[in-house]
Amino acid sequence: MADYKFIVWLNEEVKDPSILGGKGANLNKLMLMGVPVPPGFVITTEAFNYFMSVNGLRDRVLNIINEVVKEGRPEEYEEAERRIKGLILNTEIPRDLHEEITRAYMELSKSFNTDALAVAVRSSASAEDLRTSSFAGQQDTYLNVRGVEDLIKYVKYVWASTYNARALAYRDERDIPHDVAYMAVIVQKLVNSKAAGVLFTINPVTGDSNEVVIESSWGLGEAVVGGMVTPDRWVVDKSRLVIKDRVVARKSVMMTRSESGLTKVVEVPSDLAEKPSLSDAEVIALAKLGIELENRVGYPLDIEWVIDSDSGNIYVVQMRPETVYSSGKAKAINEGRATTGKAVIKGIAASPGIAVGRVRICLTPEEARAKMGKGDILVTKMTNPDWVPYMKMASAIITDEGGMTSHAAIVSRELGIPAIVGTGNATSVLKDGEVYTVDAVHGVIYEGKVEELVSKAKATREVQVTTAPSTNEIILHIYRSIRTATGVYMNLGVPEKIDEYKDLPFDGIGLMRIEFVLSSYIGDHPLYLISIGNEEKFINRLAEGVAYVAKAIYPRPVIVRFSDFKSNEYRQLTGGEKFEPEERNPMLGWRGVSRYISKDYEKAFRLEVRAIKRVREEMNLNNVHVMVPFVRAPWELERFMQILNEEGLERDRDFKVYAMAEIPSIALLVEDFAKYVDGFSIGSNDLTQLIMGVDRDNDILVRQNPRYFDEREPAVLRAMYEIIRRAHAMNKSVGICGQAPSVYPEITEFLVRAGIDYVSVNPDAVITTRLLIDSIERKIILEELRELRRKLMPMEPDGEFHEILNKVFKG
Repeated sequence: MADYKFIVWLNEEVKDPSILGGKGANLNKLMLMGVPVPPGFVITTEAFNYFMSVNGLRDRVLNIINEVVKEGRPEEYEEAERRIKGLILNTEIPRDLHEEITRAYMELSKSFNTDALAVAVRSSASAEDLRTSSFAGQQDTYLNVRGVEDLIKYVKYVWASTYNARALAYRDERDIPHDVAYMAVIVQKLVNSKAAGVLFTINPVTGDSNEVVIESSWGLGEAVVGGMVTPDRWVVDKSRLVIKDRVVARKSVMMTRSESGLTKVVEVPSDLAEKPSLSDAEVIALAKLGIELENRVGYPLDIEWVIDSDSGNIYVVQMRPETVYSSGKAKAINEGRATTGKAVIKGIAASPGIAVGRVRICLTPEEARAKMGKGDILVTKMTNPDWVPYMKMASAIITDEGGMTSHAAIVSRELGIPAIVGTGNATSVLKDGEVYTVDAVHGVIYEGKVEELVSKAKATREVQVTTAPSTNEIILHIYRSIRTATGVYMNLGVPEKIDEYKDLPFDGIGLMRIEFVLSSYIGDHPLYLISIGNEEKFINRLAEGVAYVAKAIYPRPVIVRFSDFKSNEYRQLTGGEKFEPEERNPMLGWRGVSRYISKDYEKAFRLEVRAIKRVREEMNLNNVHVMVPFVRAPWELERFMQILNEEGLERDRDFKVYAMAEIPSIALLVEDFAKYVDGFSIGSNDLTQLIMGVDRDNDILVRQNPRYFDEREPAVLRAMYEIIRRAHAMNKSVGICGQAPSVYPEITEFLVRAGIDYVSVNPDAVITTRLLIDSIERKIILEELRELRRKLMPMEPDGEFHEILNKVFKG
């Protein structure tokens, strides 16, 4: 127990915020900033890990997932959820942990002069509320929980929701391993909510950063977030703090506290149903709060809030980055166009795009399972996270209820699927099985296929027009126009995926992994092909895969990383078992340059070099450059360069050679390595592994404490800093192609401030990284200008105050 910290109060300074989960860390940060947040505490991820490890649950859970989920079908995820939930709920919480939770709850209750305070028990997963993924609604929250025994009961329910069917499917969709999913639980005083809702500090439909959008309804906020009601909606101009637009909806239901249970849904009193749930003064107060928070953190936010009916105070109950920005697609469409199609219904454009398909009216997930096919239009009364597997199959989504900040709207935007919500009666007006055109830019559904809309969408290439959403159709003109001094590159695996991503605003491919070509398009071990005299198959297919990408984005550069399979992975290729040793730890064994220069493998590596030469010389694609992985020593690099030169590939102004900086020896001997290459690309995963002494294929330590494998550890950051500083002194460029910048915005800021030349991230993080770097660079310039002004024009505080006052308010 001594190694675990089970309880952290929301107003408590904590060395490692990651143990609070995404939502808990945000609330902790807000409270320490002085933002009004309902008081409470967090049962940390360490408590969850303790519960799982003491009872031997982690391996049993992973075994269930591996056993049940084979093809990713919804029913497989549901069966895995049922079995895992039963396992967790039927396991006792260890006594010492039970006692700590009890003490914290009693202390919180006592501070409000009661023995059993009504609290919200909220999930806070380790990977949620990131800049790239909101995880909206994937895990569970329970309101109006009273008493210790009920608290313990619902804490276990929240822990079990780590493995909800929808959460399992969402992690698989995002390639997030299930064994690094950790759950913290937030326990907060439940606010007696008069009205509640959500606000965005950027318009999530138009992408207008000068607008705050607020959605609100009576009672608890779950009615808005869960899509139970079409909320009132206000658009506020940030610069003038005036209401630009308002829509007061008829609010039929509201969620309130239940006397005997948790919460209940009731009809809205007739005198409130059509009355605005917020006054204009409350709208402006909320907008001011949102703007202030956005200015503090430096990026657009999605904020959940409540207004206390007793005091009238505004409380923030959740803050997360706005994760998509994709709604700006609407700007690419001619707003003034007319169409000859027959409009049958209208609603709120929640996730813009154009789609054509057959309507499938589904009132339950079970009905969706039976009826939905890929490319169909999903029509339902309201959506919640249980619908996610069927949302992914749809070409568009239409709901009777919900606002543009409901769960369905958020997830639709993340998936890039057109969505119209709050139609009121789509399930009764639209005809099951008939073809419709969904214009989710303007919130209109038309009968049949409207050719002019489809043609216009194809022409702009900015919206969804097929049955399979793809990334290149999410691109906005505004993002293409943003230019940053720090390059934004993209990582790529499967070559043909470039068709989906080529229009993203990236400066080049910072890492093309050829392992995907080796396993999927060649399939044979290169030494096996040499043994049967079929080297040409290897060279041709590898060259074709690289050329496919290089042609698609020419003249933007493509940095191809030579193969970095480990021996156990090479054994999986046809004929591989004959040529590969069985190593006890392949992660730290025969890989990278040690393989290329060995007498047993050098002739196979030369096939890779010849393939690159063919792409550059025979196919005339001189935008292809190369990178060498896992280089341990300068003498290895010297021999590697000799092989390249012997095969006719020599460094010059049109052909660059880079080395992955993923072993501490490079950080210690940058100058010696720099003699042989044009630059370095930091591989944060292996660098973290080797600095922290943690095998990233073995999660025992990470399960004990995630900090054992965390790129934000000071030792790892120091190594990155030294590589950048000392490589620049040698006039060598430095980038990063590891996972860290795709996950941690703070690492991106650290690297930009350290002077990194480019950041290469996964495709889903390109837009957000471009915007983040733009804001970081602007912030740095402003800081430097202010510092220069202070040096050149020192001024007393009173004088500075009057100068600013006169500039802003013109005297």
